[in-house]
Amino acid sequence: MKMIIIGSVAAGTSVAAKARRNTEKDEIVVYEKGQDISYSVCGIPYFIGREVQSIETLTPRDAAWFQKRYNVAIHTEHQVLKINPKKQTIEVLNLKSGVLFEDHYDELVLAMGAKPIIPEIFAANSQAKNVFHVRNIQDAAGIDQFIHQKKPRKALIIGAGFIGMEMAEQLKQRGMEVTVVQRGKQVMKHLDPDMAFRVQKELEKQGIRVKLNTSVETVNYLDETPSISSIMDSNGDRYEADIIILATGVTPNTDLLAGTGVSIGKTGAISVNETMRTNIPGISAVGDVAESYSLITGQPLYRPLGSTANKMGRISGDALTGGNLKHRGILGTGIVRIFDMTVAYTGLTEKEARAAGFEIEVLYNIKPDKADYLGGKEMTIKAIADKQTGRILGAQITGRNGVDKRIDVLATAITFKATAADLFHLDLAYAPPFSTTKDPILYTGMALDNAIHDNPLITPETLVKRQESGEKLQIIDTRSKKQFETSAVKDAIHIPLAQLRGNANILDPNLPTIVYCNKGVTGNAAQNILRNTGFKKVYNLSGGNKNYQLYLEMQEK
Repeated sequence: MKMIIIGSVAAGTSVAAKARRNTEKDEIVVYEKGQDISYSVCGIPYFIGREVQSIETLTPRDAAWFQKRYNVAIHTEHQVLKINPKKQTIEVLNLKSGVLFEDHYDELVLAMGAKPIIPEIFAANSQAKNVFHVRNIQDAAGIDQFIHQKKPRKALIIGAGFIGMEMAEQLKQRGMEVTVVQRGKQVMKHLDPDMAFRVQKELEKQGIRVKLNTSVETVNYLDETPSISSIMDSNGDRYEADIIILATGVTPNTDLLAGTGVSIGKTGAISVNETMRTNIPGISAVGDVAESYSLITGQPLYRPLGSTANKMGRISGDALTGGNLKHRGILGTGIVRIFDMTVAYTGLTEKEARAAGFEIEVLYNIKPDKADYLGGKEMTIKAIADKQTGRILGAQITGRNGVDKRIDVLATAITFKATAADLFHLDLAYAPPFSTTKDPILYTGMALDNAIHDNPLITPETLVKRQESGEKLQIIDTRSKKQFETSAVKDAIHIPLAQLRGNANILDPNLPTIVYCNKGVTGNAAQNILRNTGFKKVYNLSGGNKNYQLYLEMQEK
């Protein structure tokens, strides 16, 4: 068999490596349009910020090494121009020599990756010399050289996803004034708005200017040179910019498929089955050009990440050489560091869970990552569970330390369809330097399970909506007098927890009652007291007054 792979970054090289491990008989050929193979796109921002000192460390394997190691013919700077499925051939242009030739395949693997989405205003001004993408090693080298030579002071980042956030951090650390312009209503679109707002606050705390609901309308050039000096946004505001980073997301690189009949899925990426095969015999697709599907809903899901691309490549390489690996879907797990904050998510957001038809319970769990007496720092876990089954559906976490291990535990739990009760019973590692005696994961499971069965929660958003509807509610603040006078939920009355039993008789047990403390624990204790005293419906405000005030701040902004 002759296998041809188009593309040689994460997915393409994984296909070749796994296929060769399975067999020495097959011929494997790789065509790559660029100069480099198997490089780390994800590491580029950290090279720009000098956390990675040498660009060579992002390209640990060159074509010669890979070819020798795996007996795979790798042709860099070769662009595939056309695919002919009926003849099972491709047309290839040698970009160095200009020679056009045809090659035949028995199996073709599409690993062309994704291409950047370019806003129209920048597509029309592509000659600008201070506008950069962050997609490959040449981009990284270009940005680094520009910073070294021009010493830019003001950076403008268009887009607030992974790359936008990472570049904001790294350019700020290199001493620049940084502005992030985002067309949507929030940063990091894969978070719920209330969790994204925590990220926005961290950016602003670090001196990053964040402009939401904003797009670039016009650009101005510096003294008729091919460099943009400033932009005017859709709100009429003007920003000076010495360097501009386009981080507006990517789209599957499917241009090559015209006339092939290869099916494009709902996400805009190539539709594949569990062995990564397309609808056309002899053609497979992997990595950022192919769509995956959700482990929870079974629906198509497109999350272009290196981890998923590597996994898809391994599965395809195995399947094409007689193996039995199959793709099981993904959760869309992601993580990013933003200055002192780590942000992570997995599974469904609250919005996605509701859209998928689940009746859900939502918990905000605000806890330190380890013992307070050893410097524990607060993290917020927003967890989503299905009320009918108790199954964990998704989680989002912000915090300083320990976020990575908690999101990985939750991703594992969701993969194996764990319930909230299952989380509480996990036997997790404990010692004061690493965790609290009741780890935030265990507490998340316990509190969600209680909420599903006995002690319902109410989110700040739901509480505000019910108040705005005019519903008569009984809201009790169980904190200290000083805390209550500093800030409180609208229309709350103050009854400290220690006085609640003695004052329960002045309350109406038939009214919907909301109790709260600062973060949620004391509120739960108050909820139990009132439930055991005969109150019919008692909610604990999830995340307490701290979460409520943050929600109001978000609404105001």
